[in-house]
Amino acid sequence: MRTIPLPHTDLTVTSICLGSAEFGGMIDRATSEQLLDAYLDAGGNFIDTARVYNNWIPGEKNRAEKLIGAWMQARGNRHQIVLASKGGHPNLEAMLVGRLSRDEILGDLEGSLRDLQTDVIDLYWVHRDDQSRPVADILSTLEEAVQAGKIRYYAASNWGAERMQEAQDYAQSTGLRGFVATQVLWNAAVMERAKVPDTTIELMTPALYEFHRKSVLAAIPYSSQANGLFTRMANGTLDGMNPGQRQGYPEEANRRRFAVMQRIMAEQGLSVTQVGLGYLLSQPFPVTPIVGCRNLTQLMDSLTAADVRLSPEQVEEIAAIL
Repeated sequence: MRTIPLPHTDLTVTSICLGSAEFGGMIDRATSEQLLDAYLDAGGNFIDTARVYNNWIPGEKNRAEKLIGAWMQARGNRHQIVLASKGGHPNLEAMLVGRLSRDEILGDLEGSLRDLQTDVIDLYWVHRDDQSRPVADILSTLEEAVQAGKIRYYAASNWGAERMQEAQDYAQSTGLRGFVATQVLWNAAVMERAKVPDTTIELMTPALYEFHRKSVLAAIPYSSQANGLFTRMANGTLDGMNPGQRQGYPEEANRRRFAVMQRIMAEQGLSVTQVGLGYLLSQPFPVTPIVGCRNLTQLMDSLTAADVRLSPEQVEEIAAIL
């Protein structure tokens, strides 16, 4: 599998990142471990998780981190993995109340280290922004964790362009390393922001895209396969898509995008998965899509895209349809 050096770090990650949002929840332990084993066997090394994953399910908390920690301990493979986790997510019952104080960030980090059964997290994300809190406070806390040897690098999940620029400017003015990547909702589809229910989610906007292009900062997008939108268009099962997810994807515009994708598929002998992920992998700055797979078939299908690259003209043709 192709690898990508993450700018501003000494980390080299595989071009497809394995997400774990449903590990230990909708995806049971045995299947989760099967996916983790298969991903590593295929040459993958980049695993993304979060403190909050599966906390929306009653009962045990922090299931994904605990499962991954136990899996790494049992396999003795921590040294093979670039491990990413996220903290500072709002409480689920109060999503508009930020949780990025020093105590909240460091408290979540300590919990993640404990449950992941590791001494250090390679890439630590603040999971949401809190625009009422100065970037100086947030970056200072994260630098404290770096100096303590508990994280190697830090990054921002669901931060917009203006706040990312503010953070980068502050880091440069103070000699701090600053954020090394962003994680946002981004895929080959057209999305309608007003119809995405969670207002704390950040989409890839033109302004954020331009920020990445100029800074050459890595993007690690989630929902990278548009929640199965184009696969469902291909196999005629669009009506079976989760209504809450489907409403964010305007159908007419996305059918036009899919028509372009189908032509590329036919011309180059690629699958819908390969074109969809290839679109992200072919951007003018480093991109490592996160794939959320529920079974081995989906995982192996996603990994076939790891080495796919589209031409700049093909990328632009898809992106031009709005």
